Amino acid sequence: MTTVFSWAIGNLERETGDGYVYTAHYSVSAKSAAYSAGAYGSIGFERPDSLIPYSDLTEAIVVQWVKDALTEEKVEQIEEALQNQLDEQAAPTKAAGVPWS
Repeated sequence: MTTVFSWAIGNLERETGDGYVYTAHYSVSAKSAAYSAGAYGSIGFERPDSLIPYSDLTEAIVVQWVKDALTEEKVEQIEEALQNQLDEQAAPTKAAGVPWS
């Protein structure tokens, strides 16, 4: 079963004077067959030496900033946690209820 992870940017916070983006709000979705899971977070950025004009930013650029700021290890942890949620949905290891009607 193949899992597809999708990273997206929901919002950016920036300085209006020069377009410096100091915070990105991101989401990660995981989909596998009939199951899905998701996570949401925010991360701040330090001011870089040079800025990409705000109007030239793309979601792909900012997603890469987020992943770089999180570090590869944290990105793997997030995706692993989502994979664990999908695995639990597909083959539950816990249940609730009573054995009588």
